Order: sequence, then structure tokens, then C-alpha cells
Amino acid sequence: MKRKLDFNKWMSSFLNIVEKGGNVLPHPATLFAIFAIGVVFLSGLTSMLDLSVTHPGTGEVIQVVNLFSIPGLHRIITEMVTNFTAFAPLGTVLVAMLGIGIAESSGLIGTVLRLLILTAPTRLLTFVIVFAGILSNTASEVGYVLLVPLGGIIFLAIGRHPIAGLAAAFAGVSGGYSANLLLGTLDPLLAGLSEEAARIIDPSYRVNPACNFYFMFVSTFFIAWIGTWVTEKIVIPRLGEYTGDEKPEELEKLSRDEKRGLIYAGIASVILTIVVLWGLIPSGGFLREAGTGSILHSPFLDGIVAFIFIGAAILGIAYGIGARTLESDKDVMKGMSKSMETLAMYIVLVFFAAQFVAYFKWTNLGLIFAIEGANVLKASGLGAIPLMITFIILSGFINLFMGSASAKWAIMAPVFIPMFMLLGYTPELTQAAYRVGDSITNIIAPMMSYFALIVAFVERYDKKAGIGTVIATMLPYTFGFLIVWTILLTIWLLLGLPVGPGAGLYLQ
Repeated sequence: MKRKLDFNKWMSSFLNIVEKGGNVLPHPATLFAIFAIGVVFLSGLTSMLDLSVTHPGTGEVIQVVNLFSIPGLHRIITEMVTNFTAFAPLGTVLVAMLGIGIAESSGLIGTVLRLLILTAPTRLLTFVIVFAGILSNTASEVGYVLLVPLGGIIFLAIGRHPIAGLAAAFAGVSGGYSANLLLGTLDPLLAGLSEEAARIIDPSYRVNPACNFYFMFVSTFFIAWIGTWVTEKIVIPRLGEYTGDEKPEELEKLSRDEKRGLIYAGIASVILTIVVLWGLIPSGGFLREAGTGSILHSPFLDGIVAFIFIGAAILGIAYGIGARTLESDKDVMKGMSKSMETLAMYIVLVFFAAQFVAYFKWTNLGLIFAIEGANVLKASGLGAIPLMITFIILSGFINLFMGSASAKWAIMAPVFIPMFMLLGYTPELTQAAYRVGDSITNIIAPMMSYFALIVAFVERYDKKAGIGTVIATMLPYTFGFLIVWTILLTIWLLLGLPVGPGAGLYLQ
């Protein structure tokens, strides 16, 4: 017992130091502005030093593009607006939140949460939130917009610290990004890059989109378990009792109007589901990809944010009519505008974050750092299990600087897949190890596209919170996921299990 108390005390002290150190940093928007300016100056310095690398896939010499120059200044000025408006997470968040705003203002979300809390065993809520976060990755990045804020609302409603609920949901959505029970939009994208890299060695090699399905399916349960354990044993005790200004939802029994509203919303949900299934189940369904009939590349998955907006709006309006909380179209528009008010700080953050990400890409610094790191690992000469573990750690480290999973893999695959193939390991195994590393540091990477949104969610409950608060809260999940996922992959290697259909570990 004493050893357990000592560990908890040490962990709490360590995370407090991380939080205080992180919160000494400027406001996240200011920090991104400083980073953007720093990249400009760094590009000028490294350009003077003639820093360059050779791209492993094309053989092209990659040199630093100097933004600390007249042409660089012209590009910064002329593309500033485009950087902001073309920043992918911005549109995703705004469109989704318009629909969610209707559902929230009508009372649908609050009523559903109360029903969930009144009927579900409290002890299972944490696991359900983490597990749901992992499953949300099937629909790309919806979980960031929908589930993370709901985690905080649910925890606050049952008398627990809302930031712990945010953390549990964020851990599932972002830390468990590669695990799932179903194939998602990322699977075919990574498989295509892996296939191209494998053909450097074997021109006829094929990598199917389900090549990591077995390993990721099993990973889902382990990640949900460790995410729950970290939340209950480390995050909740550290945060303590919530003393902020946000008030929880009243846990009163549902009124007659609310029950009628849920019935209306349920009917609308059934009709909407039938329409979607009608478009997906038939081989020639109108929501499948034209020509191929694929679901993975279908308008449904590609336009999932639009379906969130439409679905949330329809269900919210149906509930509002039934519960008599929406009297006219003006109430619908007020709900949408109110949801935009809550994103004001996020929009400011995105402006500076978008400039930094664009500058980092223009200068080729991210590409150069990634290739140099990959070359170091390539020259290490490690054995199978140590090599895969080191590869996981390297992938996680690079993820701190480059947020896009596909962009990193496009750089790393041509290096590691051919090398591991020559050592006797399949491209599918290499891809699985990469996906582990790519997931575990998402939750502590300020460069991750949705990190600014998470900071904004946390600031709702703690006005003094900053980047340090989020990183200190999520760091235990990173360590937990790293340990559990690495052990699982090691056991997988020792047992010689295939990582997916037709995807073994070793080449013949």
C-alpha cells in the first residue's frame, strides 16, 4: 500500500511539474505565431548552411526553401488567407458544430445524456467513452468534434471532473486512432503507400486495405482497457473535485414533452438510417463510389461531416418539434449561431496554427527532419523486436512534428518497408508498427490539427488551463498506450500471428 501511495505521489508531482512548465508558455495562439516566425528565421539559417537530404522514394535532393527572403515574404503575404481558409480541420469543425448546435439548443443532447446517465451503470461510463472514441475513427475525425466535448459534459453531469471525461474521450479518439473493429478511411490510404514502397523490392507485391485488421481489432479492447485504467487510477485522482463555474445538467426524470421529443427524434433517426442503408447496402447504392461500388471510397465516408451536420440538424429539429422547444426557424438559427460563439477562440488559434503548418511545409523542414530521423534508425542494426519497438518510438517522435499520418508514411514507407523486406519482414507488419507509433503521441502533440480545439474544450472548464494542462493530463495515456501496444505487438511477433487477412509477419 505504501509503495502504491509513493507511486501516486510521484506521478502527481511529475505531472504537476509538466503542467506548470507547460502553462508558463504563452497562449496557444501566441505560441503558434512564435513558431511560425521561428520557422521563417530557421529556414533562412538552414538555407545558408545548405542543409539537404535525399528523398528515399524518388532520389530527389530535398533542400530547404528559404522564407526569409523577398520571394518568401511575397508568398507569406499572398497566401495568408488561403492558409487559413484551406486548413482542413477548420471546415470540419465549423460544419459539424452547426448541426450539433441545433441538437444542443433544442435540448436533444441534454435529454439523451440524462437518459444515459439515469439508465447506465456509472462504473461503465469511462470504458464506454474510451471505447466509443476508438470506434469513432471509422468515420475519420468525427470523434474530435462530437465525442470529446460530450465526455466532459457526461462526467460533469455525474459529479466527476469534466476534464477527466474530456481526457478519456480524447484518449480513445486520438490515442487509439489506429485501433478499430471496422475498417476506416485511413486503411486504404496507408495500404496504397505501403504497396508502392514494397514494389521497390518486389514489383508485383500487393497490400490490401485490411492488412492490419486482425491486429487493430484486438488492439481496440486493450487500448479501451488501459485508457479506462489510466482515467480511473491516475487522471481522476490527480484532478480531484471540480470547483469550476460550469454547472452540470439536472438529473431529473424525463418530462412528458421530453419523452415525446425523443420519440420524434427516434422516428427521424430510423428514417435517416433506412435512407443511408438504402444507399450503401445494394451493390449499386447511390451512396457508394460510382463505377467501383466501393464503400471505403464512397461519398458517404468522404462526406461524413456533411452527414453529421444533416443528421444532427434533423434529429435536433424533430426533437424540438416533439418537445416544443423550437417554435420557429428563428430558434434553429439561434442554436446554430450560439454554437459558433463557443468556437471564437478556436478560430483565432486556427489562424496562427494554419500559418505555422503551411510555413513548415513550404520550407521542407518537416520533410528533412523526418528523413534524417528515419536514416538514423535504418543504420542502427537492431534485431527484430528491438527494431520494431525503436521504430514505434521514432514514429511517435516524428508525429510530434508532422501531424498527418499519410504524409509521414509517404516519407517513411520507402525507407523502412524495403529495408524490413530485405530483413525478411512483411510490409504489413511494418505498417502495423508504424500505426502504433503514429497513434500514441497524438494526444500530446501540439502540432496535431485538432489539438487547439482540445485546448479550447479544456479552457471551458478551467480558465487558467493551457497547453501544459492538456499535455500533463494526457501524458499518462501516452505511456500506457506505448507499454500495452508494444507488449501486444511483441507477443504477436513471438506467436507468429498474421496482422491481417493474408498478411503474415515474415516473407518467404
